[in-house]
Amino acid sequence: MKPRRPSSPPPHQVRIIGGQWRRTPLPVPDKEGLRPTPARVRETLFNWLGQQLDGWRVLDAFAGSGALGLEAASRGAAEVLLVERDAKLAASLRATAARLKADKVQVRCGDGVAALAAAGALDLALLDPPFDADLFDAALAAAANAVRVGGFIYLEAPRQWSEESLAALGLRLHRHARAGEVHAHLLVREHAA
Repeated sequence: MKPRRPSSPPPHQVRIIGGQWRRTPLPVPDKEGLRPTPARVRETLFNWLGQQLDGWRVLDAFAGSGALGLEAASRGAAEVLLVERDAKLAASLRATAARLKADKVQVRCGDGVAALAAAGALDLALLDPPFDADLFDAALAAAANAVRVGGFIYLEAPRQWSEESLAALGLRLHRHARAGEVHAHLLVREHAA
């Protein structure tokens, strides 16, 4: 009798917390720096936004596990673009979208800031760049131009952004919460910068 090889541990998972795919597990590949938005923070965000995003155009610029963008799609967003620079993570996102039969979700392997710069008239831009990357200012500036007046930007960052720096981009802080090292900001585009 051959000795049994230890089976590999199940992949890390997060669950969608609302909408049509509520309680559906999403795989979280074991990748250094990948930090899915915790369920508590996602629940807070979608309480702020409202539970239904029917008809919304959404861009998740640093998709990672896809938890934020897929949560928006689960809640009725009409168009969700998940952008992820890492090709393996993008392939995992495509597989997850196919498994969910998420026909409103597109996955693009590429640069999130460039995708924001090319987008327009978004209802919601989701920004959760790697905390050790120097992408926050560029991503916020691009998102401020991509989101329609009255639209929202969600920013997850290791620090709180000042209202003065946001105002220079035509943005207003609508809500803020802190969960451990994570600062969650919901911003509203008030006017062009």
